[in-house]
Amino acid sequence: MTLSNNELTTVLPIDVAVGPESLAFDCNGQGPYAGVSDGRILKWRESEKIWVEFAVTSSRRDRKLCDGSTDRSKEATCGRPLGLKFEPKTCNLYIADAYFGLLMVGPNGGVAQQLATSADDGAPFQFLNALDIDEQTGVVYFSDSSTLFRRREYQIIILTGDRTGRLLKYDPKSKKAQVILQGFAFPNGVALSKDGSFLLLAESTFNTIHKVWLKGSRAYTSEFFAQLKRSPDNIKRNQNGDFWVALNSYRATLQTAANSGSLENQALLPWRKEDPVGMKFNEKGESLEVLDGEGGQELNSVSEVEEHNGRLWIGSAIKSYVAVINNV
Repeated sequence: MTLSNNELTTVLPIDVAVGPESLAFDCNGQGPYAGVSDGRILKWRESEKIWVEFAVTSSRRDRKLCDGSTDRSKEATCGRPLGLKFEPKTCNLYIADAYFGLLMVGPNGGVAQQLATSADDGAPFQFLNALDIDEQTGVVYFSDSSTLFRRREYQIIILTGDRTGRLLKYDPKSKKAQVILQGFAFPNGVALSKDGSFLLLAESTFNTIHKVWLKGSRAYTSEFFAQLKRSPDNIKRNQNGDFWVALNSYRATLQTAANSGSLENQALLPWRKEDPVGMKFNEKGESLEVLDGEGGQELNSVSEVEEHNGRLWIGSAIKSYVAVINNV
């Protein structure tokens, strides 16, 4: 089944920054919440149709320097929140900040608490990316996309084939972070299965999804789950236990090059015939649905597809809005 971009009904414009890379809904179903380019986490206030500040990822954040920033060179100072997830029992929001590590903020927001900046082996985090939470145990699973390069150097990770990426877990009881698996090329999206027996991990460089077992005799081993035609970003599970994988088409970058005349061969533009920007899989790795961007501007940069209350909520690492598709 293919969902058409023609069903895109609305966007939630963000005037204060860009890049709602990952989205989350709180324990009351309110939101979405989104981490943006200037280091803040915003909340969509539906009654007023506006975004309001919910949290920041550092108490030392300089508002004059950071507020409204879209400059990647400031990310190390201002923070760059990526993966977001509310823990359902406490309603605390867990945050994977690319520079400040694994964080948590209470249901009322404010300044996030830093939980971990390195693994138990002493290796510091360089580029935390995505996370998910086991709803039964509260254990947080998250990806560190490289031990050598920071987020602002993400293109180098891909071009060099760097394979220092890791999958980790954080236990709120022991307050320690542990490496589960390593040797991945740009590990990205993380999503647990409905029963918590395994998780899916996106490997962006090789367009691959891995299945990592968490329980039983195969615990902490991985196997192939799916091969994709485009680079996978975030993964989000829906209420039925299926997984939406966001696919990066790089169309925004290619279109800019084409419009400027720097891309000589127009035939290289990959969205002329088909434009998958999201795919839904079941637990067996079977494709159930495809979201087609149809070559339009609205979905030419997609970092997340989240199914919530009969809608698809679309995040982006560079856009100034969250897109919403109804009736899914």
